[in-house]
Order: sequence, then structure tokens, then C-alpha cells
Amino acid sequence: MTTALLGFALASTLLILAPGPDSLLVLRNTMRGGRRAGLITACGTMSGLAVWALAAALGLSALVRVSHIGYDLLRFAGAGYLIWLGMGSLGLLGRKRAGHAAVERPGHAAVERPLPGSPPTRARAYLNGLLSNLFNPKISVFFMAFLPAFIPAGEAAAQFSLVLGLWFIAETGLWLAIVAWLTGIGAGWLRRPAAQRWLGRVTGVVFIGFGIRLATQAR
Repeated sequence: MTTALLGFALASTLLILAPGPDSLLVLRNTMRGGRRAGLITACGTMSGLAVWALAAALGLSALVRVSHIGYDLLRFAGAGYLIWLGMGSLGLLGRKRAGHAAVERPGHAAVERPLPGSPPTRARAYLNGLLSNLFNPKISVFFMAFLPAFIPAGEAAAQFSLVLGLWFIAETGLWLAIVAWLTGIGAGWLRRPAAQRWLGRVTGVVFIGFGIRLATQAR
């Protein structure tokens, strides 16, 4: 059992450290609303993972894996949600903006230019993390295909699968907390108008890229 857990911990660490929507969401919400918003987003992410981990332990996520319609519905919903997040980061949704940047014009005093995005409320930050996971069928397939490879012979599959799922959630939560903490340290620089606009464009494009990949990628 110990060998299986160590192997799973190593494999999980490599997967969690790979860039993905979860880390990007925590980074974006920390930039906009501070470290607390980032940690709340991480809690939403962990809640979504917990739902899939429980579903995998009960065998329910197998329904998503074998149902083409259910899988595609979740896939397109997740893709649409990521693209929507990307458009929001690019400032393409709505006209209200939270901040303004002073812009110098020749012969004029500094004027205000709106910055894209707005500080997320606690509920919105939590839902960002939760929905990005619940709408991603790849996570259900991950739990169904990845976890069983580390279940030792003779162990109860459902119980051990749940243990591995909880381990993965704990590792994910730790990593996302580190992302929020590190982003919070650099929040002063990241909240400068120029940095906000640059990072907003980058995160927007990446979110849209993740959404397009999810919509077009086969199982």
C-alpha cells in the first residue's frame, strides 16, 4: 500500500504542477480580489474535485465515460464556460470595469482608462473554481482511468479509490494555496494598470485556448 501511495503522490504532483485552468483561475482571482479570493477559488476547485472523486468511488462517473451524449454535454458546457471566462478577462463582456488607469495624452492631463475585469465576490470566486471542474468531463475520465492503476491487488477498489481521490484533492489544494500566496506577495506589482492589462490579455487568451481545446479534443 505504501508503495502505491508514494507512486500516486509522485504522479499526482507532476500532473498538478502542469499549467491548467485551475491554477490560472486562482492566479486571476487573486490578482483581482486579493489572496482571500484566490483561496476561495481554490476551495471551489477542491469541491468540484471532491464531487468527481466521490462519483468515481461509487462508480457513477463511469456513466459519463460511456455516455457520448452526457460526455459531450459536459464537454461543450465546460468549453463555453472557459471561453466565457477568457472573454471576461479580455474585457469583452459588459462595459463596467472595476479599476481605471491614468493615461497621459500629449497636451492633456492624465485621463482614466478602464481596466478589464472586476474583483470577484466570494460566491463568484467559489463558483469559478467549482464549475470549471464540474463542467470538465476529462476530470471524471481521469479519476476512472488514472486512480485504478494505483490500487493494490486485494484492496477494496471503492474505498482505496476514494483515499487516492482525497489525496489528490489535498495536493491540489496545497498547490493552489501556494499559487494564491505567491500571487498575493506580488499583488502590488500585479495590480499596476500596465501589469493588469497585460496579464488580463494573457489569461484571457489562455482561457479561450483551453476552452477551444476542450471542445475539439477527442476522449
